[in-house]
Amino acid sequence: MAFRIGTASADITPSLSTNPYMAGYGSTDGGREATSSSPFEPLYARAILIWEDAHPHIIISLDVLALPRSMHQRIRDRIIDLADWTSSDILIQATHTHNGPALIDTLHPFMAYGLSDLGLVRSYSADLEDTIVNLAQEALDADETAVTFDYKVSTQNFSANRVGLPYTETAVPILVARRGNGTPAAVIFSYGCHPISAGLRTLFDGDFAAGACNYIENRNPNCFAMFVQGPAGDQDPGGVRSWELRDQHGDALGATVHSNMQSAGRALSGPMVTRYQEVQLPLDITPTAGNLAAVRAAYVARLANPNGQPQWYQRHAQVMIGRIDSNSYDTAVPSPFQVWKFNGSPQLKIAMIGGELVSGYAAYFRNRNGGTNGIIVGGYANESCCYIPSNEFFPPFMPLGSYEGGWEPDFPGIAGGSMTVYGHLAHFKGGTNGVETTLINAMNSLLA
Repeated sequence: MAFRIGTASADITPSLSTNPYMAGYGSTDGGREATSSSPFEPLYARAILIWEDAHPHIIISLDVLALPRSMHQRIRDRIIDLADWTSSDILIQATHTHNGPALIDTLHPFMAYGLSDLGLVRSYSADLEDTIVNLAQEALDADETAVTFDYKVSTQNFSANRVGLPYTETAVPILVARRGNGTPAAVIFSYGCHPISAGLRTLFDGDFAAGACNYIENRNPNCFAMFVQGPAGDQDPGGVRSWELRDQHGDALGATVHSNMQSAGRALSGPMVTRYQEVQLPLDITPTAGNLAAVRAAYVARLANPNGQPQWYQRHAQVMIGRIDSNSYDTAVPSPFQVWKFNGSPQLKIAMIGGELVSGYAAYFRNRNGGTNGIIVGGYANESCCYIPSNEFFPPFMPLGSYEGGWEPDFPGIAGGSMTVYGHLAHFKGGTNGVETTLINAMNSLLA
């Protein structure tokens, strides 16, 4: 199997006139707005098209917080029509920068940010859909470079488990596409850490992930760099948030990748195998009239904000009452699961899950698939529905509530924490046959 690549990129930074609203932190004041059309660093959509003989596969990375389901589904359908490929050959991922633009649906603009006039958010989101589809076409049409692929894993240590669990992301997977003379034509690299080193700002920016891409490209002429977010749901960067810390972490990650790119890792070969499946992750909802009446009463109580929660809890409660009254709630959350394999010997597996995947899952799948040398695990893939917690984020492991688990101890039977900004009626079901079991069984099947 012979490999070739084509690349393309597009600046997706909004101006103040096209969409000043920023995503990534809940708001009590009608939304956070950028203060300048000049970003700290431009936001990009990046695409790498991998041709295996005559068959294309594409990875698209976006400097946005999260790609909503509605946008992802439309984009995927349009990209499928561009070439002779299947849905599983198309992988789209958000870097999860918290200083990117607000988009429709995720985070829910009204619940998370208090935005009621969504005209600019909608028009920018529609333009972004077109940009991504056009980017895929540009990658398909791009000049092709014959390459070989090699892989190695290095480390970084600025990420820490923010809830005290014994999983800390250190792995930096590095996948390099090399020309015949050995020089890098492209590199795909990953790290599991929330890109919030800069902190809450009023300039658009891709945080350390964008800084690392720039570091690599500035030191490797004619090399295209792409960051793919790892299992960052419970991983935060250490240090005091600042632009300086953002640059420090970007340079540190970029330097690690750059140094390791200078010599080849283990060679990868085809055939490439791709799989894609939507998995329904169960919410803890008992859809009986009596239970729903109790849930509605809990949300009515939350409207009065007896516990001094941020204002988005009240906006969430308002919307949830409407969903109960109109019988328009969901009992499960769909999450796209995707696997790519370089199926030579030894294999390299790439396992991607939609949503904010917590790091314990990465530890589990690495343990079953040859460690970091055998598998790359990431979240935020294709669409970001919410946090994807494991059982460790529910009682009895965390009896006092969990932001990542999406629940609060005052009203444990309804959504809390992260589920209030992602806009779901309930938290996930824990325990046997809950979110953890469902996820593990589905991904193990795809990886087999």
